Amino acid sequence: MNKRFIQAAAATAAIALALTGCVQKVDSGSATTGTIKIGVFEPMTGANGGGGTMEVEGAKLANKLYPEVNGQKIELVIVDNKSDKVEAANAGKRLVEQDKVKAIIGSWGSGLSMSAGATFQAAKVPAVAASATNPNVTLNNPYYFRVCFIDPFQGTVLARLAFNELKAKKVSVIQEITNDYSVGLAKFFTDEFTKLGGTVVDGGKYNTGDTDFNAALTTVKSQAPDVIFAPGNFTESALIIKQARQLGLTQPFLGGDTWETPEFITTGGAAVDGAMFTTFFATEQPINDTSKKFIEEYKKEYNKEPSAVAALAFDAYLVIRDAMEKTKSTDGETLQKYLSTLKAFPGAAGPITMNETRDAVKDVVIKTVSGGKFTYKTTIKAS
Repeated sequence: MNKRFIQAAAATAAIALALTGCVQKVDSGSATTGTIKIGVFEPMTGANGGGGTMEVEGAKLANKLYPEVNGQKIELVIVDNKSDKVEAANAGKRLVEQDKVKAIIGSWGSGLSMSAGATFQAAKVPAVAASATNPNVTLNNPYYFRVCFIDPFQGTVLARLAFNELKAKKVSVIQEITNDYSVGLAKFFTDEFTKLGGTVVDGGKYNTGDTDFNAALTTVKSQAPDVIFAPGNFTESALIIKQARQLGLTQPFLGGDTWETPEFITTGGAAVDGAMFTTFFATEQPINDTSKKFIEEYKKEYNKEPSAVAALAFDAYLVIRDAMEKTKSTDGETLQKYLSTLKAFPGAAGPITMNETRDAVKDVVIKTVSGGKFTYKTTIKAS
């Protein structure tokens, strides 16, 4: 190798080193340069795909309407946790370790949220659940928040509805035992209903994905309850009601917020007419200007009525963006402190105030299925 070549190579290396030294590193804790990544951690396939897809729609709409914060572009990194707890844990790791997101929205399904919770906490990346209602999602995890009510309140409302409004003295409960949400909500309902003086009987248990419920429903028929409570995923719940009607059971069915998906009606058909459930938001009752804007823009974007969980995912994005805007930071600890003190934030699904366990204090909306459509019935105030 000749001397001239060595000198040229050395000069090139020196220039490269100098240029490298001039590159400004992006400060991960400062919201002043670069693109900010927010993870969207949802089931878009599998048993919970219908719910997860609606939440993704809400987050994407929020990102379209509010694409920047403090002069920076916000990029959504959307991952499919496939309605599976192991996949959910892996998806959560990918978001914080590979994609380097600064905050996370999701997940539809409390068990899926809990599967990744420890990862988010260890990485100090705030996560905001849109509709995960099980108390354990945020319990002992200072980096998990939610913009919805929790199951102890939802279960209490449903029990009082059954006892006071439907005049039920005996309720048969059918549980989806592989679903943390279903098990938790059944417990809170049972605790309150028995406290009111009613009787709860075990109508049977089933696994996610089951399609034949005739054995359990035969047991329920022999119990002769006044009301049947079936807190579970939308597909299985719709099949339970459909098969119950085929067996001649005419009692009212009560359920939780998971029922408000189009699949609940398409699967159950005319059999689910009259089914009553709790949810988070009603387009018939816009709460504030954010609600009105969300409803209008959602209809423009997707050409359909918005679901409650889409509104909540929209809100989850807004509170994360608000935290970044107000703190001028994307540092996880800084965002966590701000979100912990959030008060009366004007969300599409109602004002959001975080309590000491990082759970939003929210009203419960009651809806029923009427004529193949979800219909607003009433609102139960949180206080």
